[in-house]
Amino acid sequence: MRIKTLLAAFVLMAVPGFAYAECSWGSHEVTMSCADGATWDAETQACVPTATS
Repeated sequence: MRIKTLLAAFVLMAVPGFAYAECSWGSHEVTMSCADGATWDAETQACVPTATS
């Protein structure tokens, strides 16, 4: 009975940590910055020169 209680306590303590880790995976957004005179083109996934008139 004591082993079951300890195992249950361990699981209840570990679950929030696993939930936090899973929520963090893949959620990092990358902010792209380009040099002066260029802007980010999402379609080509590259910096393109900014057209000036």
